[in-house]
Amino acid sequence: MGMWWMAPAPGGQGGGGANPLVTFLPLILIFGIFYLLVFRPQQKRQKEHRNMLEALKKGDRVVTSSGIFGTVVGLKKSVAVLKIAENVKVEFQRAAIAAVVESSSEDGDEDAGS
Repeated sequence: MGMWWMAPAPGGQGGGGANPLVTFLPLILIFGIFYLLVFRPQQKRQKEHRNMLEALKKGDRVVTSSGIFGTVVGLKKSVAVLKIAENVKVEFQRAAIAAVVESSSEDGDEDAGS
């Protein structure tokens, strides 16, 4: 008497449908795999880049996202001043700095390679 919900449907037809969790399980698994393969590594790269930008200091040799190499000679809140050649200083947004090529605390003579 208390197990009426487990009884087969009248007329010999199947029940009211499949469990919704089983129906959405493949979609949930695809999203989980997508998160692990795409979103999580991207968040990790963004965090590393943010930490690198916060750790910038004068004398660091960096490369910008446009491929310009330079040495940090000044830092402001969101701007980095790079020396890219003798007597040539250019301001870049900190976010435009792609990587630190060489970390140094002393300002040495540079050879621009030209």
